[in-house]
Amino acid sequence: MSKIKSLDELMKIREEAEKSFNLRSTSESEDRVQIRVGMATCGIASGARETMNAIVDELEKENITNVSVTQTGCMGFCEEEPIVEVLFPDKPSVVYSLVDEERGREIIQKHIKQGILLENAIMNKSFNTARE
Repeated sequence: MSKIKSLDELMKIREEAEKSFNLRSTSESEDRVQIRVGMATCGIASGARETMNAIVDELEKENITNVSVTQTGCMGFCEEEPIVEVLFPDKPSVVYSLVDEERGREIIQKHIKQGILLENAIMNKSFNTARE
């Protein structure tokens, strides 16, 4: 690691760290989308760490700031790992299974940016009984 040579350099490092921290924030403001990645032993062994890194990377690349990405423990479906849950405010939770890095990026591009569910990857949708 190289030494910091100026205050400007230090400020840039701080700014980058804050961006990364904000993506991983557990803040639950009303307009914040939450993405939870199952990071128990089975999830990590199945590639959840790489999946989570790809999701965070895609959010940064697209400059999406209203999404927090957090880790969660075992979700009880080891054979379906890596598992990613997407929670929009006032919408049902959507749980995706077998989410590799490519699928994680696709979740950002389609579900987060366009509101399109990845039907072929959904493990569970919590539907309200009343249809709109």
